[in-house]
Amino acid sequence: MQQQLPQHIAIIMDGNGRWAQRRGMPRSAGHTRGVDAVRIMLTRCRELGIPYVTVYALSRENLGRPQQELAFLFDLFLRFLKSELPELERQSIRLAMIGDRSALPLTVRTALDYAIKRTSGGTMLFTLALAYSGREEIMRAARTLAASCPGENASPEEWERAFRCGLYNPELPDPDLIIRTGGELRLSNFLLFQCAYAELYFSDRLWPDFDNAELDRALAHYAGRKRRFGLTESQIEEGNIPSSGSLPHSVRGCPRSETEDRTS
Repeated sequence: MQQQLPQHIAIIMDGNGRWAQRRGMPRSAGHTRGVDAVRIMLTRCRELGIPYVTVYALSRENLGRPQQELAFLFDLFLRFLKSELPELERQSIRLAMIGDRSALPLTVRTALDYAIKRTSGGTMLFTLALAYSGREEIMRAARTLAASCPGENASPEEWERAFRCGLYNPELPDPDLIIRTGGELRLSNFLLFQCAYAELYFSDRLWPDFDNAELDRALAHYAGRKRRFGLTESQIEEGNIPSSGSLPHSVRGCPRSETEDRTS
């Protein structure tokens, strides 16, 4: 029987700096090696037919790191976009971003916009979380909800739809599987609203050492889980809810004014 695969994998890529330090290298060497791991992981997910992959590339808190390291990270990101764009197009991978665009240098925003436009016809969505904060995203959505209050008689589903319209990308499905590398057991402000029913997989591997074998182990862990979404096992077996769960995973058709400049 074919293994059940998640539709959306979200990854907290942790351990680049420690990987380099353990080898007596500068932290920048770890970040460079981490890009290779992204390339390998993304190709494997494409081969498996997983339609959504999101990676936590830079948190809002990471912006407080030394300027020298940030400058290297932004330069590395620009080089990644330039070198990988042809391969993204070849594999029909569409690029997107969630996070605070205004916190990124103009050169990064310009290159990102160009890559997003070039890959817009892709069938697999690869989302970069840059200058991202889960708490900030929730506060943005709350402000959107306050401005477009659906009314006292609105159903819970209508309230949630209005809230989701304030997320960075309302059409991005909630993650089915969140993977964190580096041995830490926390979410670190990543997709806090969307992760409500995600399965979690924590790996001791540092991100530069994350390979296809470790990804396959994470997928096997996911396949072995029974996702009940608050219901009983017998209800699930009887098919009372769809396999993706009873809660809405995304929202389409939100007014542009509520989401512009929040997603790419």
